[in-house]
Amino acid sequence: MITEQHKDTAQWAMRFALQNGCQAARVSIITANNNSFEYRNTQLDKLHQSSENKLYIEFFVDGKYGTFSTNRIEKAGLETFIKEGIVSTGYLAPDTLRQLPNPDRYYKGDSQGLDLYDNSFENISTDKKLDIARQAVEEIYESDKRIISITSSYDDGVGAEYMIASNGFEAESIDSAFNLTVEVALKTDSDARAESYWFDSSIYWDNLKKTGIGKTALERSLRKIGQRKIKSGRYDMLLDNTTASRLFSPIMGAMYGTALQQKNSFLLDKLGQQITSGTLTIIDTPHLARSFGARWFDGEGIATKERIIIDKGILQTYFIDTYNSLKMNIEPTIASPSIIQTTPGSQSFDGLLQSVQKGIWITGFNGGNSNPTTGDFSFGIEGFLIEGGIVTTPVSEMNITGNILVLWKNLAEVGNDPRESSPWRLPSLLFSDVNFSGL
Repeated sequence: MITEQHKDTAQWAMRFALQNGCQAARVSIITANNNSFEYRNTQLDKLHQSSENKLYIEFFVDGKYGTFSTNRIEKAGLETFIKEGIVSTGYLAPDTLRQLPNPDRYYKGDSQGLDLYDNSFENISTDKKLDIARQAVEEIYESDKRIISITSSYDDGVGAEYMIASNGFEAESIDSAFNLTVEVALKTDSDARAESYWFDSSIYWDNLKKTGIGKTALERSLRKIGQRKIKSGRYDMLLDNTTASRLFSPIMGAMYGTALQQKNSFLLDKLGQQITSGTLTIIDTPHLARSFGARWFDGEGIATKERIIIDKGILQTYFIDTYNSLKMNIEPTIASPSIIQTTPGSQSFDGLLQSVQKGIWITGFNGGNSNPTTGDFSFGIEGFLIEGGIVTTPVSEMNITGNILVLWKNLAEVGNDPRESSPWRLPSLLFSDVNFSGL
């Protein structure tokens, strides 16, 4: 939690920096408490608890820029730390484009209303947390003779930040998170194990699913028994709402200012152009209460707002921070998205699956890469063959290859089932004519 003492220290540090050679400064104090526990089968295997208090300070000195951090945030120790940081910054090469944002773009509210912190966090006992991790194992332990191991992981955390800048920004934020994951490994008739997992995440303890995670992980593992390659070819490709983000991340990465400024983006000069099929609309919605990714301001203090990223396939915006906007001589937008979601389609995952005559449902990605400049990609996948709308053979050790822009222009349908425990609320997605390499 941020205290008045934390705020006083940050304000003093900024004043001290300005009095000792800085023309501008930005200071953040971050506090965090984290807990994690892991059961391997029925034994507690790991237990970790930590607390953090850290001060970050950015110096703007005679056209030069330096950033420093310390976990010693008493004023007596900070004087030497700040003076030495300013001196060190003076040795750096000039970079006059490193500047604080225009104050008109700053968030100016009271940081209230998003409900991102569970006030009960400090009152939840370690015993309760251990209980749900242990019970997640016990609900499937010895339920199937093929089980080799069950790993149940619980973690939670609360983080708070107070940030000020010398040209007028001041705000704070706090959020909490609770997570439960179960992984199951099974022996099979071959040397390969059948492994899978399931999980849940929530900002509020009461909303975290505390039962059924182990059972779902076991079911997902059992379905993998008998995985094999199938014949290479072009298939429809179905992504569920746990895997859709993997193929959208190259699109998002190509929108960032750093990639564009370095001409390392396949979306360079694509603003206002069709980059996906017209079935896709993506919107950044940063002010959804009780939602992962919600925020009033970004890492520079810039006020967030709802914005359309892709409108019926047409690219509407880039993510340009202050520094890259000056390097590119264009108007800044914001450094990164907050909560992205689609305009939903009309069908659930089951409806999309039943519509596929010959396709592959991808349940996981196993390595691979995407070229950020060209968009060419190759990813290892596993999942299930779909024949006549029915899931049949489990598949693995196959690859999908192609170009990201071509792939997304072959997006056929968008589902109506986004996973809401993620800042990327993407639903199931159905693509046509995807190249799969197997036998």
